[in-house]
Amino acid sequence: MADVRAVSGVRLAIIISHPIQYISPWFRHIAAAGGVDLKVFYLWDSGVALRYDRKFGQAIRWDIPLLNGYEYVFVPNQSRDPGTHHFGGLDNPQLVSALTDWRPDGILLFGYLFRSHFRVMFSQRLTGVPLMLRGDSHDLFRPPGLKSILARQARSFLFERFAGFLAVGKANAEYYRRSGVPEERIHFVPHCVDNQRFREAASQATLDAAAWRAELGIAANACVVLFAGKFEPKKRPLDLLAAFGLAHDEMRKKGEPTPVLLLVGSGALERELRAASGDRTGQTVFFAPFQNQSRMPTVYAMGDLFVLPSYGVGETWGLAINEAMNLAKPVIVSTHVGCGPDLVRQGETGWVFKAGDIDALAAIIVEALLLDRDRLAQMGAAARERVGNCSYSAATAGLLATLSTLVP
Repeated sequence: MADVRAVSGVRLAIIISHPIQYISPWFRHIAAAGGVDLKVFYLWDSGVALRYDRKFGQAIRWDIPLLNGYEYVFVPNQSRDPGTHHFGGLDNPQLVSALTDWRPDGILLFGYLFRSHFRVMFSQRLTGVPLMLRGDSHDLFRPPGLKSILARQARSFLFERFAGFLAVGKANAEYYRRSGVPEERIHFVPHCVDNQRFREAASQATLDAAAWRAELGIAANACVVLFAGKFEPKKRPLDLLAAFGLAHDEMRKKGEPTPVLLLVGSGALERELRAASGDRTGQTVFFAPFQNQSRMPTVYAMGDLFVLPSYGVGETWGLAINEAMNLAKPVIVSTHVGCGPDLVRQGETGWVFKAGDIDALAAIIVEALLLDRDRLAQMGAAARERVGNCSYSAATAGLLATLSTLVP
């Protein structure tokens, strides 16, 4: 942990879209570390109020505490269509006044592409207050053409407004470099989830998962390939379904025990996934509905390995990987998943395959399934150890170190 005395009394304002299940518990950790006088400015109440989630296709309110242990305020959002799906979805005219009234020594923005972010970035009333940016974008997939070039130029212009960039990992740091950010402005603050919550829940989650497997009709000794999240195009669950079919057939040809695929979640592709699964549903392919946060440790305990086969610019870090690794699960990720360079060591904590290559994904699934259970467990233990470096404690230390260099 960084020396909190170096930032003692620093008033840090954090601006974030809404209470996020992965991030908001971190604010409690920052406040508990002491030294920093923290206040979080939320621009929308999704997550703690029941709101329709377009990607899950249902109304959601998270069932874990997201607002306790730190000071916060919800700044009124006047958008007619609030949300993070368009530029005007975060429209908070009172934000700058709320900030100046509180008189922060530094401001940390989560994201920069909404109307309220622009108000802060270009406010003369906040001149002299160092701005910091935290996001998880990367260039692991770079679309060719003029649009991509113009986007990078626009980013370079906007990034001049920031004194510091809190890089969540290697790919994110490279994204900033490619956008013209000087190396001295990039600070490592690892992407993380509440490791402690998942690890403390692991034993009970394992028991609950065994009961849930039986309820779904999954054999106790079956090797389960798991996907959990939104059934949406960028996550490529249809790629996984196709690759699993190839892997299943290959295992049968080899005379090996055949695996099971479990898809947990909801979203726009659910109907298509179920149709593509056909008569395999309930035999080798199983579906379970969206699960709230308190249930997620059990979800990860259901699997023997976890797969995130995302493709394209929409995928950022993939925090589900952090969660699965905390439950000691080896993982398979595509080359477009931002956490890969930091968390996935080929054949040690998991595997990486070329995004969009269904045959390559199938081959890796077969490789994983041919390992004995002890070897898979060893990889899971290595994954758990690896993700331990991406913790709230490490992120807080990185944040405090950044503040000590940017705030007088």
